[in-house]
Amino acid sequence: MAKKKHAESEPLDQADAEGVVDIDEQAEVFPGAQPIAYFGTDFDVHGLVRRINSGDIIIPSFDPQVETGSDLVGFQRRFVWRKFQMDRFVESLLLGYPVPGIFLVQQADKKLLVLDGQQRLRTLQAFYRGTIGKDSVFKLESVDEAFKDAMYTDLDDEDRRTLDNTFIHATIVKYDAEKEGDQAVYQVFERLNTGGTNLYPHEIRVALYNGKLVRLIRDMNQNSNWRDLYGNPSDRLKDQELILRFVALYYAAEKYKRPLKGFLNSFVKDHRDLEGIDAKAVATTFQNTCALILQTLGRSAFRLKNQLNAALVDSVLYGIAKRLDRGKIQQRSEVKSAFASLVHDEDFIGAIARATADEERVATRLGKAKLAFSKLR
Repeated sequence: MAKKKHAESEPLDQADAEGVVDIDEQAEVFPGAQPIAYFGTDFDVHGLVRRINSGDIIIPSFDPQVETGSDLVGFQRRFVWRKFQMDRFVESLLLGYPVPGIFLVQQADKKLLVLDGQQRLRTLQAFYRGTIGKDSVFKLESVDEAFKDAMYTDLDDEDRRTLDNTFIHATIVKYDAEKEGDQAVYQVFERLNTGGTNLYPHEIRVALYNGKLVRLIRDMNQNSNWRDLYGNPSDRLKDQELILRFVALYYAAEKYKRPLKGFLNSFVKDHRDLEGIDAKAVATTFQNTCALILQTLGRSAFRLKNQLNAALVDSVLYGIAKRLDRGKIQQRSEVKSAFASLVHDEDFIGAIARATADEERVATRLGKAKLAFSKLR
């Protein structure tokens, strides 16, 4: 088969919202997408709140270390609606206006996990409870005078019945982990998440594949040397995703196939609870690698210009980690010269500048990084 040629007209990788130069993972396409089973139903608002309070509908919190009482946890981002948005949503229901539906995942125990609709459901739960958070009283403010300062308990009987009996449509996805359900649910969530503040691929991944590996990476992300190299912690978990990329390539570079997000999803799924991974060893390797890079190349090691380059990060981490597997580097002064020769290699630069998720370019940059640092004594 003829070797694939890359046109120089291919767009360069672009900086994301946090200034990290990388491919646009959200635009990558999964090959052979599979259909997923789902059905629709309607819930009255009072019934939705009752089910949330009883635990039959679970609204997970977004965090790598959230509760572990469900098959899928941590999908949702932190609650982000402002008070006026909460008020307007309740008012829309009181006025009989149409509102968007919600998406739920039916788990093996028949409990329903919220895939999309967290803001709306948490708003309803808070309004019926009468408080926002622990202390703030929930009174309607940014609404028509007819509902101004009203709590749920202040509503007259007609308005209360209107709210209680309003139906919200729910699409319920049947989750089946044994039939590649994880990847299918990932794609459903990704496709739902097309407006507003989009979730990044790793934010979805943390939720879908929550386990010991995700928590190990969260802990590795606190390493002081890594923090000096990366910068401030990422609100969108980009720093944790780059650590996952290092771990996945360190263990399974030869299995890499695009799309990158699919490769990372499969790796986390296969090693969710550290199957085949020595947690202490990989954490120590990462720590030693970051320490060496910081000491020899400085804080700007992952920045060819001003922005951090994700492909440069995984290449340098991979190359130096593989060299350290053979033992300590005695001639540390040689690290800088090896790095300099690497970043002056046109093929390497091409492999970290454009189409960096392509199999050939991943193999090129990892191979060149490994070779450059393998010569260090």
